[in-house]
Amino acid sequence: MGIELAAYAGLFLAAFLAATLLPAQSEAALVALLLGGWPPVPLVVVASVGNVLGSLLNWWLGRGLLHFQDRRWFPVPPAALARAQRGYRRWGRWSLLLSWLPVVGDPLTLAAGVMREPLRVFLPLVTLAKAGRYVVLAVATLHYAH
Repeated sequence: MGIELAAYAGLFLAAFLAATLLPAQSEAALVALLLGGWPPVPLVVVASVGNVLGSLLNWWLGRGLLHFQDRRWFPVPPAALARAQRGYRRWGRWSLLLSWLPVVGDPLTLAAGVMREPLRVFLPLVTLAKAGRYVVLAVATLHYAH
């Protein structure tokens, strides 16, 4: 039971961190476990939950971010913040369907928080995008592995 728990916890942590603004990647962990013969459904569920919760952390941080924008230590330059807000206003909530993409997906979830996207809208769109990516990756991995 210890190895199973460690594998699922490791995948969850990799997926969670990959969804934050930290540089991390979870796809390799998922593929390795799939190729190791682990059951795909629990792996996809664990990776999806971890990744969505990481995105939820970004959204939550975004909700409080503007409160600190006048501080010298504020991590986002005003021009970058304005660019993100313009992009989110232009493409709106539907851009969250791209939250699975590398590089741009994580800032999108932060921007959704800054723009006060309601959680009832944010969560289904991000869950669809994130879980959909893992489903496609699992199906492709299992298809090409055999």
